[in-house]
Amino acid sequence: MWMVSPPVGIFQSTKKLFLSERAGQGQTLEFIRKNAANGLSVANLVAGLSSVLCSLNRQYHHSCWLLLVGFLLDLADGAVARQLDACSALGAKLDDFADFTTFGLATALLLQPQGVLDGLLAIAYVMAVFARLCFFSSAGIPFTYRGLPCPYASSLLAGTFLLTGGNVTLLRVTAIIMILFMVDRGFYPHDKVLESQLWKKLVYAGGVAAVLFSPAAVASIYCLAWSTSYIIFPFAIWSCKA
Repeated sequence: MWMVSPPVGIFQSTKKLFLSERAGQGQTLEFIRKNAANGLSVANLVAGLSSVLCSLNRQYHHSCWLLLVGFLLDLADGAVARQLDACSALGAKLDDFADFTTFGLATALLLQPQGVLDGLLAIAYVMAVFARLCFFSSAGIPFTYRGLPCPYASSLLAGTFLLTGGNVTLLRVTAIIMILFMVDRGFYPHDKVLESQLWKKLVYAGGVAAVLFSPAAVASIYCLAWSTSYIIFPFAIWSCKA
């Protein structure tokens, strides 16, 4: 009686294919883990560039909405990077570049500069954001910034624009105040909203719901209250220990 031997070559090929597929899936998951936060930073950058285009086309309400989306993305990218243990030099550079584009250039265009003085104010705002990102980001104290973080200044200006229907005079006065806060040497807590108490996570979730699903008036009031509370009561409310 003849015994039929199993097709060893087919089994080995199938095993190699299965192992290669598992290795490929592992590499894909590792790539996603390392770049999830970078993806959020790139999304923030795209929101900022889109906001610039909207402002150039005088679609300021769309521009404000994109700035608020960028504000939420900026709060999320650092938390995602830390939770996934994916902090990197590239991520830090992407975050700073996205912040400068969205909260510097795009936000300054809300001031609608039309003359020399208006243009100088817009330039001063951009330079304040630049200085804040370059020189004042670290206070040398754990969990502490020096100078008002520019996302909150941008959120305040965008909310003010939406709530007042684009009152340029009020916007410019607010921008001057935000410039002073950003270049000031005052201390502000790290805004680790998604890594802190439950109520802060609920505030963030409420912000997402307000910006994405609520009327402009509701979103503007919500973000104004959020940003103002951080600016006026930074440690009393928003400290990691609060």
